[in-house]
Amino acid sequence: MLIIFDVEGVLLNAEYLPVLAQKLGPAKEKEIWDITKQGIRGEIDWEEGLKMRVNSLRGTLFEDAKYIADNLQIMPGARKLCYSLKKAGWKMIAISGGFTIITDKLKDELWLDKIFSNELIFKDGKLDGVKINVTSDKSLRVKAIIKEWGIKKEDIVVVVDGANDLKLFDIAGYTVGFCPVDIVKQRADATIEIRDLSILLSLLEKKFGKTIETQL
Repeated sequence: MLIIFDVEGVLLNAEYLPVLAQKLGPAKEKEIWDITKQGIRGEIDWEEGLKMRVNSLRGTLFEDAKYIADNLQIMPGARKLCYSLKKAGWKMIAISGGFTIITDKLKDELWLDKIFSNELIFKDGKLDGVKINVTSDKSLRVKAIIKEWGIKKEDIVVVVDGANDLKLFDIAGYTVGFCPVDIVKQRADATIEIRDLSILLSLLEKKFGKTIETQL
């Protein structure tokens, strides 16, 4: 069994760039949030929106960016869910339109097997750009590893919140919207409306007919 998570808004209880923008004042925070929400709703091209947001925050100090990243809250229930699935023998992948600065720590903290994300570029200690490794079609980053592991579509679960994640649904046998936007809610097999990822354990037990012993 394999479960694939989005990161911001799913494994993390925050969107990184809007939080970072708070350091630059309410006007900048609103600007970044507006672009972020448009991307999550699928109203603008994700890559273009990402570049716009990073460009707007160009010059941000690395120390500030790292401090914010290190202090983002992990989603309630995420540790319990991931540890329980790991003990039950599941494979776990996270794929993010965000950045290594926020995802690197999650691999160990949530016992993930693989994690894919973009990379912020800093020059002389200041934010200077972004290297895009994960496009709006997130499925492209995971197809090779799924083939390598020999996992069938019916044994893959995807958990996301935004319209920019929807192409992951094409590779999954069971899809879950976590506090999702409307279009994800309409297309997902199941929806969780409470910000507690451990609720997913009961959904997985019901779907696959196997008890998952709760850990942590």
